[in-house]
Amino acid sequence: MKLTLDHAALLKALAHVQSVVERRNTIPILSNVKVEADSEALRLTATDMDLDVSEATGADVAKTGATTVPAHTLYEIVRKLPDGAQIEIETASGGQQMVLRCGRSRFTLASLPVEDFPVMTAGELPHAFRLSARDLCGLIDRTRFAISTEETRYYLNGIYLHEIKHGGADVLRAVATDGHRLASVEVPLPEGANGMPGVIVPRKTIAELRKLIDESDDQIEVGLSTTKIRFAAEKAVLTSKLIDGTFPDYERVIPTGNDKTLDVACKAFSAAVDRVSAISNDRSRAVKLAMTNGTLVLSATSPDSGSATEELEVNYRGEALEIGFNSRYLLDITQQIGGEEARFSIADAASPTILQERGDSGAIYVLMPMRV
Repeated sequence: MKLTLDHAALLKALAHVQSVVERRNTIPILSNVKVEADSEALRLTATDMDLDVSEATGADVAKTGATTVPAHTLYEIVRKLPDGAQIEIETASGGQQMVLRCGRSRFTLASLPVEDFPVMTAGELPHAFRLSARDLCGLIDRTRFAISTEETRYYLNGIYLHEIKHGGADVLRAVATDGHRLASVEVPLPEGANGMPGVIVPRKTIAELRKLIDESDDQIEVGLSTTKIRFAAEKAVLTSKLIDGTFPDYERVIPTGNDKTLDVACKAFSAAVDRVSAISNDRSRAVKLAMTNGTLVLSATSPDSGSATEELEVNYRGEALEIGFNSRYLLDITQQIGGEEARFSIADAASPTILQERGDSGAIYVLMPMRV
């Protein structure tokens, strides 16, 4: 193998694939990235056996071939090379080493046989559709904060993607919950997604997928079965196992009878929560919302730090009500609301509250209150 390519192109592709590789591996080959050159491109592939990411980048290939080298070491080398440089890569010592040259710098990396590198085949993926990068980013960004990190409830450690009817229309909905808050966001069902099974996409897969599509304006090709999912962008392909579990019946926890509504300017509310919570206890991060006609008072107290209050003008008509929330959870949700006004639908101080962007029925957030 022998090729030349641009520093920026190699760094971008390496940044995407190397983050899949775990820092500590008992299987040496899983610490490596596969470097594969065909007649016109260089393809890098990394896997942890549950997730496989592959990305191609243009290169001037003099001789085709493939090898595997330590992923994080290669990334650190390339990251520290000067911008705009040309990089030469070739195999040496009968394929047992890979040599990288850049200007007056020369690096020799030990290789492992490419035949030992695990191939993660997706198998048959009977359901296939295309989704715009913008829609996919929206589904991820507006729900991922609510993914549970509690490993014992493994079926909550991802985003639940499924087809459902809402308001008479077929939609593709993404749902995440950790038991304290729930995020549900939907887009119109793409052509070809009819009949797809509900799948739980793991947290790590979501993080890696988000990096891959961050700069993409293209359509993302999605293929899935009951056990695996594949996302293909212009030059990158991500294949992942799905979480083998049953997502809970989340619709049961979305309240339908919350009769009190509070409309508030979202940015002003978020900033006020952030300021008032500075004084609250680090562990509970509790903030109290006291509502009366036209006024909302946010307050927090701490035995060690003192107290804080801030008053906002709001649109609230109803009986006086006090309710407490975890301020970090409130901020996580309000940051996902793109419009000017947020709407709270509340039943009482002990029942789940619904938060939405006013006028947007495509995204619903449910937050459990806390005692303050």
